[in-house]
Amino acid sequence: MAKKISVKARAAARKQRDKWKNKIWYTIRAPRTPWDFKKIGETLGESDEHIIGRVYEMTQQEFNGDFTKMHVILRFRVHECVGQDALTTFIGHHHQTDHIRRQIRRYRGKVDDVVDVVSTDGYLIRLKPLIITQKRVQTSIKQAMRAKARDMIIAFASKATYSKIQTQILDGTLEEEIRKAVKPIYPVKSVAIRKSQLLQAGVVSDNGKTLDEIHAEEARSDAELKAKKAAALASAMEGEDGEESEEDATPSIIDAAEAMEPASEKAPAEEAPAEEAPAEEAAPSADYDSMKVAELKELLKAAGKPVSGKKADLIARLNE
Repeated sequence: MAKKISVKARAAARKQRDKWKNKIWYTIRAPRTPWDFKKIGETLGESDEHIIGRVYEMTQQEFNGDFTKMHVILRFRVHECVGQDALTTFIGHHHQTDHIRRQIRRYRGKVDDVVDVVSTDGYLIRLKPLIITQKRVQTSIKQAMRAKARDMIIAFASKATYSKIQTQILDGTLEEEIRKAVKPIYPVKSVAIRKSQLLQAGVVSDNGKTLDEIHAEEARSDAELKAKKAAALASAMEGEDGEESEEDATPSIIDAAEAMEPASEKAPAEEAPAEEAPAEEAAPSADYDSMKVAELKELLKAAGKPVSGKKADLIARLNE
């Protein structure tokens, strides 16, 4: 009985399909505004239902190449799949905890807050600013700085769209405006929006390029890149062929020059072969020193001798 059960189990295991074979790669793209469906990563999934709702995280350095923002983590959530493109919504960012901890010192003051704002297109966002002062400050000064920063953030968000808020948070513009606002109250060491969070979505903007236009641009850039690579490879091959042809042509030029020698120079060798023989053996050794390695190898090939070794070895082999 046990044997029959094991046979059935093996048969069922053979029939079980491999889930990895059914999965396909999806291209994760940033939102249409303000980043024009920029490619930010890839993920595996069996179907669109498995992809929708996934959260993808990456550093700002990976996103836009800004090395100074390598501690900033961006978060995107997939809300729609079009073919093999996973379209996302920017749902916030945060600074790494160890980076924030390094900013706070024993003799500095920390002013933080939580501010909920609504953009002009109806997005509800939670922002958490962090202000580090040069020295320790009294509670009254902290309250004044906190109130000033809050008023400035609310006034800014009430006149900006969600995409503008995103860009000005990530490029440091909003942080610089907060610094200017609170600096008259007390000297500031640093200002940061340490965290942002999308609480409620608003009206989706249709501004920017369409996905088809982005695909066409990517195909065009890929074709241009392939053409440049092919041209560079072809030019490199032509250069190698030209060098080889010059090396191959050198022995033929030497042979032609020897064939074009006047008969007056060859006549003494016919009249007194016994006396000129030693000179003919000694002459090549002087000529070999001025010849190139490729020319020496050609002479060795013609003599049926090995062509390996350094130039001195080649000359010694020719003198044998």
